[in-house]
Amino acid sequence: MAPPNQPPYGHGPHNQPPYGPGPHNPPPGYGQDPYRPHPRDPRRRDGGAAVANVIRTVVGLVVAVFLLHILFVLTGANQGNGFVNGVYDVAKVLVLGLGDVFTPEDAKLGVVLNYGFAALIYLAVGQLVIRLINRP
Repeated sequence: MAPPNQPPYGHGPHNQPPYGPGPHNPPPGYGQDPYRPHPRDPRRRDGGAAVANVIRTVVGLVVAVFLLHILFVLTGANQGNGFVNGVYDVAKVLVLGLGDVFTPEDAKLGVVLNYGFAALIYLAVGQLVIRLINRP
């Protein structure tokens, strides 16, 4: 407690506490806007958020290719169509050996299980990498 003849903080104009470096003295306005990052957040300087966004986008595109492939197989889409054939070719490359993990009697069920499993693996590994990049 400050002596009676001194202001409670004793610093700065209007007896306000000084804002300086340290976790207990954030800059004015910090914490009011949830979209405004802390100015000393190291992740904002080294590009970690940008790399995480790129990884998130790539994983999303790979999962979309797998889901389209599953949809095309289940609906019996025309393999002679260029787009359908392109999705099939890209999915076959990206499945990385996970295309025959499950071998049920029904071929369509095998595609759903194998390519769905590959999509889950991509999502899990992508999230793990993003968390490693974004950790403080």
